[in-house]
Amino acid sequence: MHDKTRVGERIREIRENQDFSVAELAERSQCSPEVIEQLEAGQMTPSLAPLLKIARGLGVRLGALLDDDPHPGAIVVRAGQSENVVRFSGIRTASMSTLDFHPLAQNKQDRHMEPFVIDVHPTVDEDCLLSAHEGEEFIYVLSGQIEVTYGKDMHRLSSGDSIYYDSVVPHEVRAAGDAPAKIVAVVYTPV
Repeated sequence: MHDKTRVGERIREIRENQDFSVAELAERSQCSPEVIEQLEAGQMTPSLAPLLKIARGLGVRLGALLDDDPHPGAIVVRAGQSENVVRFSGIRTASMSTLDFHPLAQNKQDRHMEPFVIDVHPTVDEDCLLSAHEGEEFIYVLSGQIEVTYGKDMHRLSSGDSIYYDSVVPHEVRAAGDAPAKIVAVVYTPV
């Protein structure tokens, strides 16, 4: 199943189980009803910021929208075997994936952090649209170079560099230049 459809189905399933209408979830999550409807229908490649708001509006952790079968024990992911890649649009476009998230704790029950290896694809140079949400993020660059816009500052990071920041400050992560990059990211969001 395509990740847009899987995420949308999970949003709809949790929303309906909690007996929320789209309008109620939109109000609780501070997202437009159109975004929720498009996500549920699989018509939009999600970006991380609205998914975090929707998860919070539903009172669940982000992983609840991405996982299918939570397990209470340890989760081991062998090199190159991360299942169910989740593609996010970043915040530049809703029609294509610029970030491929490889979950490193998928199905870990009751986790507080979301660790990922992320393939960061180059994007067309556009005006920077920053995202903000509750929580914290840690990024470690495995290969290539990325640019992290954090508030009014821009940080260029290379292989071996890292950054840790509060997600409430408007931010964006993208590949620097025309080459892809690979990062480890750990996202923490309070429920």
